[in-house]
Amino acid sequence: MIVIPVGLGDHILTYCIILEYEKGGFVRTKSIDLLDLTPETNPDELVAEIGQSEPLITESRSDQVKQLILRLQQKQGQQDHHRFCFSKELKAHILPLTNVAFDKSGSRFITGSYDRTCRVWDTASGTELHTLEGHRNVVYAIAFNNPYGDKIATGSFDKTSKLWCAETGKCFHTFRGHMAEIVCLAFNPQSTLVATGSMDTTAKLWDVETGEEVATLTGHAAEVLSLCFNTVGSQLVTGSFDHTVAIWDVASGRRVHILMGHTGEISNVQFNWDCSLIVTGSMDKTCKLWEAVSGKCVASLVGHKEEVLDVCFDLSGQLIATASADGTARVFSATTHQCLVTLKGHDGEISKICFNPQGSRLLTASSDKTARVWDVQSGVCLQVLEGHTDEIFSCAFNYEGEIIITGSKDNTCRIWH
Repeated sequence: MIVIPVGLGDHILTYCIILEYEKGGFVRTKSIDLLDLTPETNPDELVAEIGQSEPLITESRSDQVKQLILRLQQKQGQQDHHRFCFSKELKAHILPLTNVAFDKSGSRFITGSYDRTCRVWDTASGTELHTLEGHRNVVYAIAFNNPYGDKIATGSFDKTSKLWCAETGKCFHTFRGHMAEIVCLAFNPQSTLVATGSMDTTAKLWDVETGEEVATLTGHAAEVLSLCFNTVGSQLVTGSFDHTVAIWDVASGRRVHILMGHTGEISNVQFNWDCSLIVTGSMDKTCKLWEAVSGKCVASLVGHKEEVLDVCFDLSGQLIATASADGTARVFSATTHQCLVTLKGHDGEISKICFNPQGSRLLTASSDKTARVWDVQSGVCLQVLEGHTDEIFSCAFNYEGEIIITGSKDNTCRIWH
Protein backbone atom coordinates (compact mmCIF):
# COMPACT_ATOMS: atom_id res chain seq x y z
CA MET A 1 0.00 0.00 0.00
CA ILE A 2 1.27 3.45 -0.93
CA VAL A 3 -0.13 6.63 0.58
CA ILE A 4 -0.01 9.56 -1.86
CA PRO A 5 -0.93 13.15 -1.03
CA VAL A 6 -3.19 14.80 -3.58
CA GLY A 7 -4.53 18.32 -3.69
CA LEU A 8 -1.75 20.65 -2.67
CA GLY A 9 -2.36 24.38 -3.06
CA ASP A 10 -3.30 27.58 -1.24
CA HIS A 11 -5.72 27.91 1.75
CA ILE A 12 -7.18 24.61 0.63
CA LEU A 13 -10.70 23.63 1.56
CA THR A 14 -10.23 19.98 0.74
CA TYR A 15 -7.44 17.43 0.49
CA CYS A 16 -7.35 13.86 -0.52
CA ILE A 17 -5.02 10.98 0.34
CA ILE A 18 -5.01 8.25 -2.30
CA LEU A 19 -4.41 4.72 -1.01
CA GLU A 20 -3.08 2.12 -3.43
CA TYR A 21 -3.55 -1.53 -2.49
CA GLU A 22 -3.66 -4.93 -4.14
CA LYS A 23 -6.81 -7.01 -4.26
CA GLY A 24 -7.42 -10.07 -6.38
CA GLY A 25 -4.18 -9.51 -8.27
CA PHE A 26 -5.17 -5.96 -9.32
CA VAL A 27 -3.91 -2.65 -8.01
CA ARG A 28 -6.88 -0.67 -6.71
CA THR A 29 -7.18 2.82 -5.32
CA LYS A 30 -9.26 4.37 -2.57
CA SER A 31 -9.39 8.02 -1.59
CA ILE A 32 -9.81 9.64 1.82
CA ASP A 33 -11.00 13.24 1.58
CA LEU A 34 -9.78 15.47 4.42
CA LEU A 35 -12.54 18.07 4.21
CA ASP A 36 -11.99 19.73 7.58
CA LEU A 37 -8.20 19.89 7.59
CA THR A 38 -6.83 23.25 8.75
CA PRO A 39 -3.41 24.34 10.04
CA GLU A 40 -4.93 24.09 13.56
CA THR A 41 -6.08 20.46 13.21
CA ASN A 42 -4.45 18.07 15.69
CA PRO A 43 -2.68 15.54 13.41
CA ASP A 44 -2.65 12.76 16.01
CA GLU A 45 -6.41 13.02 16.54
CA LEU A 46 -7.03 13.06 12.77
CA VAL A 47 -4.84 9.98 12.21
CA ALA A 48 -6.74 8.14 14.96
CA GLU A 49 -10.05 9.15 13.38
CA ILE A 50 -8.94 7.93 9.93
CA GLY A 51 -7.65 4.68 11.41
CA GLN A 52 -11.03 3.94 13.00
CA SER A 53 -12.95 4.32 9.72
CA GLU A 54 -10.34 2.98 7.27
CA PRO A 55 -8.99 -0.56 7.86
CA LEU A 56 -6.22 -0.02 5.26
CA ILE A 57 -4.58 2.49 7.63
CA THR A 58 -2.94 0.06 10.02
CA GLU A 59 -0.87 1.11 13.02
CA SER A 60 2.34 0.65 11.03
CA ARG A 61 1.06 3.22 8.51
CA SER A 62 -0.04 5.81 11.06
CA ASP A 63 3.25 7.70 11.17
CA GLN A 64 3.37 7.90 7.37
CA VAL A 65 -0.13 9.38 7.30
CA LYS A 66 0.76 11.84 10.07
CA GLN A 67 3.78 13.08 8.07
CA LEU A 68 1.53 13.63 5.06
CA ILE A 69 -0.96 15.60 7.14
CA LEU A 70 1.84 17.78 8.56
CA ARG A 71 3.07 18.48 5.00
CA LEU A 72 -0.44 19.37 3.87
CA GLN A 73 -0.90 21.71 6.84
CA GLN A 74 2.40 23.40 6.00
CA LYS A 75 1.17 23.84 2.41
CA GLN A 76 -2.03 25.46 3.65
CA GLY A 77 -0.14 28.48 4.93
CA GLN A 78 1.53 29.20 1.60
CA GLN A 79 0.12 31.73 -0.85
CA ASP A 80 -0.85 30.65 -4.36
CA HIS A 81 0.75 32.82 -7.03
CA HIS A 82 0.60 30.11 -9.68
CA ARG A 83 0.29 31.33 -13.25
CA PHE A 84 -0.77 28.90 -15.94
CA CYS A 85 1.49 28.65 -18.97
CA PHE A 86 0.44 27.13 -22.28
CA SER A 87 1.97 23.66 -22.41
CA LYS A 88 0.72 21.92 -25.55
CA GLU A 89 -2.05 21.80 -28.12
CA LEU A 90 -3.58 18.47 -29.04
CA LYS A 91 -5.25 18.16 -32.41
CA ALA A 92 -7.53 15.75 -30.72
CA HIS A 93 -10.17 14.94 -33.31
CA ILE A 94 -11.02 15.46 -36.98
CA LEU A 95 -14.39 16.96 -36.00
CA PRO A 96 -15.34 19.31 -33.11
CA LEU A 97 -14.98 18.18 -29.50
CA THR A 98 -17.99 17.87 -27.24
CA ASN A 99 -16.47 17.52 -23.75
CA VAL A 100 -13.27 17.01 -21.76
CA ALA A 101 -12.85 15.32 -18.36
CA PHE A 102 -9.92 14.46 -16.04
CA ASP A 103 -9.45 11.38 -13.96
CA LYS A 104 -9.14 12.26 -10.27
CA SER A 105 -5.34 12.39 -10.16
CA GLY A 106 -5.21 14.47 -13.35
CA SER A 107 -2.69 12.13 -15.00
CA ARG A 108 -5.13 11.28 -17.81
CA PHE A 109 -8.05 13.00 -19.49
CA ILE A 110 -10.66 12.08 -22.08
CA THR A 111 -12.23 13.93 -24.99
CA GLY A 112 -15.51 13.24 -26.75
CA SER A 113 -16.19 14.31 -30.32
CA TYR A 114 -18.52 14.59 -33.27
CA ASP A 115 -16.14 12.11 -34.98
CA ARG A 116 -17.91 9.33 -33.01
CA THR A 117 -14.93 8.51 -30.78
CA CYS A 118 -13.71 9.17 -27.26
CA ARG A 119 -9.95 9.47 -26.83
CA VAL A 120 -7.85 8.88 -23.71
CA TRP A 121 -4.78 11.11 -23.26
CA ASP A 122 -1.73 11.20 -21.03
CA THR A 123 -1.70 14.68 -19.47
CA ALA A 124 2.06 14.98 -18.94
CA SER A 125 3.19 13.97 -22.44
CA GLY A 126 0.06 14.80 -24.45
CA THR A 127 0.20 11.38 -26.08
CA GLU A 128 -2.95 9.52 -27.04
CA LEU A 129 -3.33 6.32 -25.01
CA HIS A 130 -6.52 4.87 -26.53
CA THR A 131 -9.20 5.62 -29.08
CA LEU A 132 -12.58 4.28 -27.92
CA GLU A 133 -14.37 3.34 -31.12
CA GLY A 134 -17.79 1.77 -31.62
CA HIS A 135 -20.39 4.51 -31.38
CA ARG A 136 -22.29 5.28 -34.58
CA ASN A 137 -22.92 8.94 -33.90
CA VAL A 138 -21.62 11.90 -31.88
CA VAL A 139 -19.99 10.97 -28.52
CA TYR A 140 -21.48 13.73 -26.40
CA ALA A 141 -21.30 12.78 -22.70
CA ILE A 142 -18.13 11.34 -21.13
CA ALA A 143 -16.97 10.52 -17.60
CA PHE A 144 -14.31 8.68 -15.60
CA ASN A 145 -15.51 6.65 -12.60
CA ASN A 146 -13.62 8.90 -10.19
CA PRO A 147 -12.01 8.48 -7.72
CA TYR A 148 -11.04 5.06 -9.13
CA GLY A 149 -10.33 6.09 -12.72
CA ASP A 150 -10.30 2.55 -14.12
CA LYS A 151 -13.51 2.87 -16.15
CA ILE A 152 -14.94 5.37 -18.65
CA ALA A 153 -18.58 5.86 -19.65
CA THR A 154 -19.59 7.43 -22.97
CA GLY A 155 -23.04 8.56 -24.07
CA SER A 156 -23.88 9.07 -27.73
CA PHE A 157 -26.42 10.51 -30.13
CA ASP A 158 -26.72 6.88 -31.37
CA LYS A 159 -28.99 6.33 -28.31
CA THR A 160 -26.51 4.02 -26.57
CA SER A 161 -24.04 4.39 -23.74
CA LYS A 162 -20.88 2.33 -23.46
CA LEU A 163 -18.67 1.29 -20.55
CA TRP A 164 -14.93 0.97 -21.24
CA CYS A 165 -11.78 -0.19 -19.48
CA ALA A 166 -9.64 2.93 -19.00
CA GLU A 167 -6.44 0.84 -18.93
CA THR A 168 -6.93 -1.15 -22.15
CA GLY A 169 -9.66 0.67 -24.10
CA LYS A 170 -11.76 -2.50 -24.22
CA CYS A 171 -15.56 -2.07 -24.27
CA PHE A 172 -17.17 -3.89 -21.33
CA HIS A 173 -20.85 -3.17 -22.05
CA THR A 174 -23.16 -1.34 -24.42
CA PHE A 175 -26.21 0.04 -22.61
CA ARG A 176 -29.22 -0.09 -24.98
CA GLY A 177 -32.73 1.11 -24.18
CA HIS A 178 -32.97 4.87 -24.70
CA MET A 179 -35.16 5.96 -27.59
CA ALA A 180 -33.25 9.16 -28.37
CA GLU A 181 -29.85 10.86 -27.99
CA ILE A 182 -27.98 10.51 -24.67
CA VAL A 183 -26.79 13.95 -23.57
CA CYS A 184 -25.60 13.51 -19.96
CA LEU A 185 -24.26 10.75 -17.74
CA ALA A 186 -22.56 10.14 -14.41
CA PHE A 187 -21.13 7.33 -12.28
CA ASN A 188 -22.36 6.98 -8.72
CA PRO A 189 -19.57 7.50 -6.13
CA GLN A 190 -19.28 3.76 -5.50
CA SER A 191 -18.78 3.13 -9.25
CA THR A 192 -21.50 0.47 -9.24
CA LEU A 193 -24.03 2.41 -11.36
CA VAL A 194 -24.06 4.67 -14.40
CA ALA A 195 -26.92 7.16 -14.82
CA THR A 196 -27.78 8.39 -18.31
CA GLY A 197 -30.09 11.23 -19.34
CA SER A 198 -31.70 11.39 -22.75
CA MET A 199 -33.69 13.47 -25.20
CA ASP A 200 -36.38 10.75 -24.81
CA THR A 201 -37.41 12.48 -21.50
CA THR A 202 -36.08 9.65 -19.29
CA ALA A 203 -33.02 8.88 -17.22
CA LYS A 204 -31.83 5.32 -16.75
CA LEU A 205 -29.66 3.54 -14.18
CA TRP A 206 -27.32 0.78 -15.37
CA ASP A 207 -25.39 -1.88 -13.44
CA VAL A 208 -21.63 -1.46 -14.05
CA GLU A 209 -20.87 -5.12 -13.31
CA THR A 210 -23.56 -6.84 -15.40
CA GLY A 211 -24.40 -4.16 -17.97
CA GLU A 212 -28.10 -4.60 -17.16
CA GLU A 213 -30.63 -1.77 -16.87
CA VAL A 214 -31.56 -1.27 -13.21
CA ALA A 215 -34.28 1.38 -13.51
CA THR A 216 -35.94 3.81 -15.89
CA LEU A 217 -36.75 7.14 -14.27
CA THR A 218 -39.87 8.51 -15.95
CA GLY A 219 -41.81 11.67 -15.19
CA HIS A 220 -40.17 14.51 -17.11
CA ALA A 221 -42.14 15.93 -20.03
CA ALA A 222 -39.10 16.99 -22.06
CA GLU A 223 -35.40 16.20 -22.58
CA VAL A 224 -33.26 15.36 -19.51
CA LEU A 225 -30.27 17.67 -20.01
CA SER A 226 -28.31 17.29 -16.75
CA LEU A 227 -28.00 14.92 -13.81
CA CYS A 228 -25.93 14.47 -10.68
CA PHE A 229 -25.59 11.88 -7.90
CA ASN A 230 -25.18 13.10 -4.34
CA THR A 231 -21.85 12.28 -2.72
CA VAL A 232 -23.15 9.17 -0.94
CA GLY A 233 -24.95 7.87 -4.02
CA SER A 234 -28.37 7.61 -2.38
CA GLN A 235 -30.06 10.23 -4.57
CA LEU A 236 -29.93 11.39 -8.18
CA VAL A 237 -31.12 14.80 -9.35
CA THR A 238 -32.21 15.43 -12.95
CA GLY A 239 -32.84 18.72 -14.75
CA SER A 240 -35.07 18.96 -17.80
CA PHE A 241 -36.17 21.19 -20.65
CA ASP A 242 -39.66 20.94 -19.07
CA HIS A 243 -38.49 23.62 -16.55
CA THR A 244 -38.52 21.14 -13.64
CA VAL A 245 -35.96 19.28 -11.57
CA ALA A 246 -36.59 15.84 -10.04
CA ILE A 247 -34.94 14.13 -7.05
CA TRP A 248 -34.88 10.33 -7.26
CA ASP A 249 -34.23 7.65 -4.65
CA VAL A 250 -31.54 5.52 -6.30
CA ALA A 251 -32.30 2.27 -4.44
CA SER A 252 -35.97 2.17 -5.47
CA GLY A 253 -35.91 4.31 -8.64
CA ARG A 254 -38.78 6.31 -7.12
CA ARG A 255 -39.20 10.04 -7.63
CA VAL A 256 -39.00 11.74 -4.22
CA HIS A 257 -39.60 15.39 -5.18
CA ILE A 258 -40.39 17.56 -8.18
CA LEU A 259 -38.74 20.97 -7.87
CA MET A 260 -40.97 23.51 -9.60
CA GLY A 261 -40.46 27.24 -9.91
CA HIS A 262 -38.17 27.85 -12.87
CA THR A 263 -39.85 29.37 -15.94
CA GLY A 264 -37.21 28.21 -18.43
CA GLU A 265 -35.24 25.12 -19.39
CA ILE A 266 -32.80 23.78 -16.77
CA SER A 267 -29.15 24.11 -17.86
CA ASN A 268 -27.42 22.37 -14.95
CA VAL A 269 -28.06 20.74 -11.56
CA GLN A 270 -25.63 19.93 -8.74
CA PHE A 271 -25.61 18.68 -5.15
CA ASN A 272 -23.31 20.29 -2.60
CA TRP A 273 -20.75 18.12 -0.80
CA ASP A 274 -22.83 17.21 2.26
CA CYS A 275 -25.89 16.39 0.11
CA SER A 276 -28.07 18.98 1.89
CA LEU A 277 -28.53 21.44 -0.98
CA ILE A 278 -29.14 21.38 -4.73
CA VAL A 279 -28.41 24.29 -7.05
CA THR A 280 -30.13 24.66 -10.42
CA GLY A 281 -29.36 27.00 -13.32
CA SER A 282 -31.97 27.94 -15.86
CA MET A 283 -32.62 29.70 -19.15
CA ASP A 284 -34.99 31.94 -17.12
CA LYS A 285 -31.82 33.93 -16.11
CA THR A 286 -31.90 32.69 -12.48
CA CYS A 287 -30.42 30.01 -10.25
CA LYS A 288 -32.38 28.44 -7.44
CA LEU A 289 -31.20 26.77 -4.24
CA TRP A 290 -33.23 23.84 -2.89
CA GLU A 291 -33.20 21.71 0.26
CA ALA A 292 -32.50 18.13 -0.83
CA VAL A 293 -34.52 16.55 2.01
CA SER A 294 -37.71 18.60 1.67
CA GLY A 295 -37.46 19.73 -1.95
CA LYS A 296 -38.22 23.26 -0.76
CA CYS A 297 -36.80 26.26 -2.65
CA VAL A 298 -34.73 28.31 -0.18
CA ALA A 299 -33.46 31.05 -2.51
CA SER A 300 -33.51 32.48 -6.03
CA LEU A 301 -30.15 33.86 -7.12
CA VAL A 302 -30.81 36.75 -9.49
CA GLY A 303 -28.80 39.38 -11.34
CA HIS A 304 -27.93 37.88 -14.70
CA LYS A 305 -29.46 39.61 -17.72
CA GLU A 306 -29.45 36.53 -19.96
CA GLU A 307 -29.72 32.75 -19.59
CA VAL A 308 -27.69 30.99 -16.88
CA LEU A 309 -25.73 28.37 -18.83
CA ASP A 310 -23.78 26.73 -16.00
CA VAL A 311 -23.73 26.63 -12.21
CA CYS A 312 -21.58 24.87 -9.60
CA PHE A 313 -20.74 24.66 -5.90
CA ASP A 314 -17.20 24.90 -4.56
CA LEU A 315 -16.09 21.75 -2.72
CA SER A 316 -16.91 23.21 0.69
CA GLY A 317 -20.49 23.92 -0.42
CA GLN A 318 -20.22 27.52 0.85
CA LEU A 319 -20.02 29.23 -2.55
CA ILE A 320 -21.99 29.00 -5.78
CA ALA A 321 -20.67 30.18 -9.15
CA THR A 322 -22.89 30.99 -12.12
CA ALA A 323 -22.05 31.53 -15.80
CA SER A 324 -24.32 33.37 -18.18
CA ALA A 325 -24.99 34.20 -21.81
CA ASP A 326 -24.68 37.86 -20.72
CA GLY A 327 -20.88 37.40 -20.68
CA THR A 328 -20.53 37.61 -16.90
CA ALA A 329 -20.09 35.13 -14.07
CA ARG A 330 -21.13 35.61 -10.46
CA VAL A 331 -20.20 34.18 -7.08
CA PHE A 332 -22.97 33.82 -4.49
CA SER A 333 -22.91 32.81 -0.83
CA ALA A 334 -24.76 29.53 -0.28
CA THR A 335 -25.74 30.70 3.22
CA THR A 336 -26.71 34.39 2.79
CA HIS A 337 -27.65 34.00 -0.91
CA GLN A 338 -25.98 37.36 -1.63
CA CYS A 339 -23.93 38.01 -4.77
CA LEU A 340 -20.36 38.43 -3.50
CA VAL A 341 -18.59 39.33 -6.76
CA THR A 342 -19.37 39.72 -10.47
CA LEU A 343 -16.71 38.55 -12.93
CA LYS A 344 -16.57 40.86 -15.95
CA GLY A 345 -14.20 40.69 -18.91
CA HIS A 346 -15.40 38.13 -21.45
CA ASP A 347 -16.69 39.43 -24.80
CA GLY A 348 -19.10 36.54 -25.35
CA GLU A 349 -21.34 34.13 -23.50
CA ILE A 350 -19.78 31.97 -20.78
CA SER A 351 -20.88 28.35 -21.21
CA LYS A 352 -18.78 26.68 -18.50
CA ILE A 353 -17.55 27.57 -15.02
CA CYS A 354 -15.70 25.58 -12.34
CA PHE A 355 -13.88 26.14 -9.07
CA ASN A 356 -10.39 24.78 -8.48
CA PRO A 357 -10.40 22.18 -5.68
CA GLN A 358 -9.04 24.73 -3.23
CA GLY A 359 -11.97 27.10 -3.84
CA SER A 360 -9.62 30.04 -4.44
CA ARG A 361 -9.88 30.27 -8.25
CA LEU A 362 -12.59 30.09 -10.88
CA LEU A 363 -12.17 29.00 -14.48
CA THR A 364 -14.54 30.18 -17.22
CA ALA A 365 -14.86 29.15 -20.88
CA SER A 366 -16.38 31.51 -23.42
CA SER A 367 -17.51 31.90 -27.01
CA ASP A 368 -14.96 34.75 -27.25
CA LYS A 369 -12.30 32.00 -27.82
CA THR A 370 -10.69 32.55 -24.40
CA ALA A 371 -10.76 30.94 -20.98
CA ARG A 372 -10.12 33.07 -17.91
CA VAL A 373 -8.79 32.39 -14.41
CA TRP A 374 -10.34 34.54 -11.66
CA ASP A 375 -9.64 35.22 -8.00
CA VAL A 376 -12.75 34.08 -6.13
CA GLN A 377 -12.46 36.60 -3.29
CA SER A 378 -11.88 39.77 -5.31
CA GLY A 379 -13.42 38.82 -8.68
CA VAL A 380 -10.22 40.01 -10.38
CA CYS A 381 -9.25 38.30 -13.65
CA LEU A 382 -5.79 36.85 -13.01
CA GLN A 383 -5.17 35.40 -16.46
CA VAL A 384 -6.62 35.20 -19.96
CA LEU A 385 -5.86 31.86 -21.64
CA GLU A 386 -5.63 32.70 -25.35
CA GLY A 387 -4.78 30.71 -28.47
CA HIS A 388 -7.92 28.82 -29.47
CA THR A 389 -9.37 29.91 -32.81
CA ASP A 390 -13.02 29.14 -32.04
CA GLU A 391 -15.29 29.16 -29.02
CA ILE A 392 -14.24 27.26 -25.89
CA PHE A 393 -17.09 25.18 -24.52
CA SER A 394 -15.34 22.93 -22.04
CA CYS A 395 -12.73 23.49 -19.33
CA ALA A 396 -11.51 21.65 -16.25
CA PHE A 397 -8.98 21.76 -13.42
CA ASN A 398 -7.19 18.60 -12.37
CA TYR A 399 -7.63 17.52 -8.73
CA GLU A 400 -4.58 19.42 -7.51
CA GLY A 401 -5.69 22.58 -9.32
CA GLU A 402 -2.37 23.19 -11.09
CA ILE A 403 -3.31 21.93 -14.58
CA ILE A 404 -6.11 23.21 -16.81
CA ILE A 405 -7.58 21.68 -19.95
CA THR A 406 -9.65 23.69 -22.43
CA GLY A 407 -11.67 22.18 -25.26
CA SER A 408 -12.73 24.19 -28.30
CA LYS A 409 -14.83 24.04 -31.43
CA ASP A 410 -11.50 24.46 -33.30
CA ASN A 411 -11.13 20.65 -32.83
CA THR A 412 -8.24 21.03 -30.37
CA CYS A 413 -7.73 20.93 -26.65
CA ARG A 414 -4.98 22.80 -24.86
CA ILE A 415 -3.10 21.87 -21.70
CA TRP A 416 -2.02 24.68 -19.38
CA HIS A 417 0.41 24.09 -16.49
